[in-house]
Amino acid sequence: MLNIFHSPGTRGFRVIWACEELGVPYQVTPVDFSPAYRAKPEWREKNPVGKVPVMIDGDLMMFESGAMLQYVLDAYGNGRLQPTPGTPEHALYLQWCWFAEATFARPLGDIAQHMLIRPEKERIPAVVEDGRQRAGVCLDAVEAVVRHQDYLLDSFTAADIMMGYSLMLAERFGLLNEDFPATTAYFARLKARDGYQYAMRV
Repeated sequence: MLNIFHSPGTRGFRVIWACEELGVPYQVTPVDFSPAYRAKPEWREKNPVGKVPVMIDGDLMMFESGAMLQYVLDAYGNGRLQPTPGTPEHALYLQWCWFAEATFARPLGDIAQHMLIRPEKERIPAVVEDGRQRAGVCLDAVEAVVRHQDYLLDSFTAADIMMGYSLMLAERFGLLNEDFPATTAYFARLKARDGYQYAMRV
């Protein structure tokens, strides 16, 4: 059984949501998210950069959420939640998965650092404003697609799970507004899914 080491609000949310959608058995091991705990050698043995989540499957241990999600799909998904590898549709699926984390989540992380995480004296308002502008460009890209269809591809895939976490952060920071009506409606569809709702409660 998969063991997902998770703290509420962290990217383990994606893996839990995927397991719920697929019906893959798993257990969640709560992690103390305090900086002191995440700096301890026993946690750094699991995640060398001290972040959350970690996933263990037998002898395999992973610490990158997007890779965990893809592993679960490939090992246990039986072709569900992703197009056939090697097709143009799968290429677009990968594009949106990586966009959600590598491009969209980066300015959201900057906003989080300078609004919430760093000590107040170290926060730089200009970084927050720059992050908002960069995140807005990312929201424009999502808006252009979901204006014409319910999901990023023709049907719900794990790319929507990857994007759902980034949109959750965008909503938290007040970036989802009347300028992005299609994306707001798209995110409402994601939030209505049972897997999303369960993962939010863990």
